[in-house]
Amino acid sequence: MDQDSHCTAERELLEAVSRITTFSTTSPSDEEQNQLKAEISCQVRKENPEKDDLQDSNASLSPNSAMTTKELQEYWRNEKRQCRQVKLLFEIPSTRIVEHHLSKYVTYKIIILQTGSFDNNKSVIERRYSDFEKLHRNLLEEFSEEMEEVTFPKKTLTGNFTEEIINERKLAFKDYLRLLYSMKYIRRSKKFIDFLTRPELQEAYGCLRGGQYTKALEILLEVIGLQERLTRGNPVSIVPTLCAIVVCHKDLENPASAFEYGEKALSRLRVHTSHRYYIPLLETMITLAYELGKDFLSLQEKLEEWKAKKDPIRVFTLKELAVREYVQ
Repeated sequence: MDQDSHCTAERELLEAVSRITTFSTTSPSDEEQNQLKAEISCQVRKENPEKDDLQDSNASLSPNSAMTTKELQEYWRNEKRQCRQVKLLFEIPSTRIVEHHLSKYVTYKIIILQTGSFDNNKSVIERRYSDFEKLHRNLLEEFSEEMEEVTFPKKTLTGNFTEEIINERKLAFKDYLRLLYSMKYIRRSKKFIDFLTRPELQEAYGCLRGGQYTKALEILLEVIGLQERLTRGNPVSIVPTLCAIVVCHKDLENPASAFEYGEKALSRLRVHTSHRYYIPLLETMITLAYELGKDFLSLQEKLEEWKAKKDPIRVFTLKELAVREYVQ
């Protein structure tokens, strides 16, 4: 589905939500609410058949959704905002030569900017030639047709560390990333997103598993903004990172910040209650709400409702799930 079609679909869904608003002033019956929720559910399945957006959640909005009218309105407002495509620019302003034991290589500093934004919306990462080379091979396997006209700077037998070769590659890699991002299916692909985020996430989760929560949190907060911009059409995909941030804040005894990021994660799972993070997140949010003196009864009700509908299964804690991410 292209961007215009997706926006049209969202307008139709918002019209359905507006009808819920009209009914809410006249105290609608449960039957009327469920009928409208079912209508939205049907529209979601009709307009969003892409399995990429649903693969991580294994769930969709159903007529039995426990969402209130207010929650439905907020959900679709968020979905409408997701409809607006984010434009990213790639700059490679500098490089550095790294000598490590018996190896020597060049790393390229990549600055990723959101168009029309201030400097605080930029992300900075470093990648080496072999990282670009691996990305190119992976993309050729999946997008051979789209990659037909994409050229990749070849290795040379000598001179790889000369200023001339490094500058040539710096410009070539900038154009390479720009071209890849211009192709819809590639910029949405897991392989492209992993190239830009996975090394940092692996480092962050390694720190988390080692109990280095401050360092893990620092990296996660850096990468979450980039993840959000890269996965704008699939907000559920960043739930693991949000939950890892919750775990770090909680273990660093920052319950208010943990609760803030927990709310962000929970908002992305309102119609994805079968997601593996949903129940562990709910349980953590109940604990945090109690600690902060916030209302936790609504969260408790959602938890009890889910348990009543599902067969008893083993559910990991939020921290147990987090430490299992990016385990090689």
